Amino acid sequence: MGPSMRDVAERAGVSPRTVSNVVNDAPYVAAATRARVEQAMRELGFRPNAAARSLRRGRSGLVALVVPEVDSPYFSALAAELSEVAEQRGWTLLVEQTHGDPQRERRLLDGVRAQLVDGVVFSPWGLGADELRDRQDPAPLVLLGEQGDARVADHVVVDNVAAAEEATAHLVARGRRRVAALGARSAYGTQTAALRLEGWARALTAAGLPRDPALELPVASLHRAAGAEAVRALLAARTPVDALFCSTDELALGALRALHEGGVRVPEDVALVGFDDIEDGRYSIPTLTTVAPDLPAIARAAADCLEQRLAAGRGDGPGGAPGSAPPRAVVVPHRLVIRESSAGLRA
Repeated sequence: MGPSMRDVAERAGVSPRTVSNVVNDAPYVAAATRARVEQAMRELGFRPNAAARSLRRGRSGLVALVVPEVDSPYFSALAAELSEVAEQRGWTLLVEQTHGDPQRERRLLDGVRAQLVDGVVFSPWGLGADELRDRQDPAPLVLLGEQGDARVADHVVVDNVAAAEEATAHLVARGRRRVAALGARSAYGTQTAALRLEGWARALTAAGLPRDPALELPVASLHRAAGAEAVRALLAARTPVDALFCSTDELALGALRALHEGGVRVPEDVALVGFDDIEDGRYSIPTLTTVAPDLPAIARAAADCLEQRLAAGRGDGPGGAPGSAPPRAVVVPHRLVIRESSAGLRA
């Protein structure tokens, strides 16, 4: 067996209770005493029992991130950011994927996994606000993305309407007059497509351009293959188009391939803008103009919301009890990153 707290206490010349206070970060231990105990722990190779500490605190130290797809470049980048933030706060991050299936989303929110974690950061595709409101598990919940509702739980989101309007206005400012919206509708029931389509339409209206239904391009999914398929159909129909605003970078990369296959030059013939700023777009030919959500800010905001709810549950945070403060919406910044796919004025 390894060294015990009593062994550390004897080495440091303090009581076992003082060692316990140091291990549990009690604020009332004198700095010199804390340093002496920590030195004794290092000399003996003492390792606190993390599980026991968590039980004493009524915490597991685990936080869950529930996303539709872990192999999505956007969600994997988000998971990496949140993992860094969780480590800084002494949490262990568990990542689960749902594929947007409502039943799996519900199981993960209310099932055995939810009971093992201190809080959940959740990006829903299948469940709407009413279903989220009926959730049974009491662990703090933070919603990401457009399916969330700040009346249900804390909600961290990008202003998708403003971002899409900015991206489309950029294309119009480059001389484009037939701007299609790729991903105007998708097989998923999220509000993402609707909000980004609204921003696209606002930019056209502001520029005095008509909204042509033929330029609202639905997709079967939000992946590269769906983007390529939709653009191939657009080219086959000979629908006039000189720019594409794409709801995701993956759709944009698929569109880029289909345009290349069709002998359409980007950006000379058709300019292209995506959304998400995934790494692939920085190395495509041409490089991809995109809307870049502030992923570090999303991760920090989600962790802040969880930390405040957990503090309230202990009685030492705002309100002093779970749910005492009303849910809030946190809008994080975005920026338009202009690259080669939209850089040229149309001849």
